[in-house]
Amino acid sequence: MVALLGTGDELLHVIEREFAADIHVRGNEITVSGPPSETALVAKLFDELLESQRRGADLSPDAVERIAAMLRAEHTVRPADVLTQGILSSRGRTIRPKTLNQKNYADAIDKHTIVFSIGPAGTGKTYLAMAKAVKALQAKEVNRIILTRPAVEAGERLGFLPGTLYEKIDPYLRPLYDALHDMVDPESIPKLIAAGTIEIAPLAFMRGRSLNDSFIILDEAQNTTPEQMKMFLTRLGFGSKIVVTGDVTQVDLPTGQVSGLRVVQDILDGIPDIHFAKLTSQDVVRHKLVGKIVDAYEQYDSKAEARGKGQAASRPPRHRGSR
Repeated sequence: MVALLGTGDELLHVIEREFAADIHVRGNEITVSGPPSETALVAKLFDELLESQRRGADLSPDAVERIAAMLRAEHTVRPADVLTQGILSSRGRTIRPKTLNQKNYADAIDKHTIVFSIGPAGTGKTYLAMAKAVKALQAKEVNRIILTRPAVEAGERLGFLPGTLYEKIDPYLRPLYDALHDMVDPESIPKLIAAGTIEIAPLAFMRGRSLNDSFIILDEAQNTTPEQMKMFLTRLGFGSKIVVTGDVTQVDLPTGQVSGLRVVQDILDGIPDIHFAKLTSQDVVRHKLVGKIVDAYEQYDSKAEARGKGQAASRPPRHRGSR
């Protein structure tokens, strides 16, 4: 009961905050009273918490809130099935999806050769892809992992950084190293890189190669041009899998340059064995404020776009010959 309700009834307080129902605990018995629709949801919530607990998942306030949200959304998938699906067990902990969209994304990687994951910051796009890559390597499904991302400022500003070329591009690749360190023994990473089992390189280094028996992740793909995206996707070799991640709302390309990630779905939509996974602010697994920040920016951008259209419509049409 302590594990179910949390130390100091921490989880019970979350449940009471999420639902318009009164919850009373006496011994091993829980009584719920209130509107029938709410009491039914609370009963389902406790069923899911007990099942998650039985399967070995750690219960937390965040998990309770996510289960409650899934129950209110009336998904056909059980919340316990989402939160207890293990992707990779590493360094004493298990990496699991935390939302239904994350589960669908992880499942899509298993089922398709090329998967695009598009969503805002903090939704686990790169982290889950990395976990799948490490798992595939451990299971000997692939011979190597290739991690790449575009170095957007590959001109003047990059040139002013000190050191060799690899030292210059290291800041751009650091997020990939950080995720890798969470899943692989840090002491073994230099050996794996030296042996070519793990390769971390800027996107420009992919040109002219054919990548066989590899799990390839392209991160920050919103900063590719359409030409770069085509170049990268055509590197696919036999026995390989590609995951492309990015956030189309955070494009750092020069003004007027089209993002390859923004147009790729229009180009490849409908091709078998290619899947597009969409993540939203509801899938953010960082601090709660991150999701709210994402929503606020989306609302701001929508209003700005509507204002722009309104101003364009209010301008009188220009006639030929007028000055």
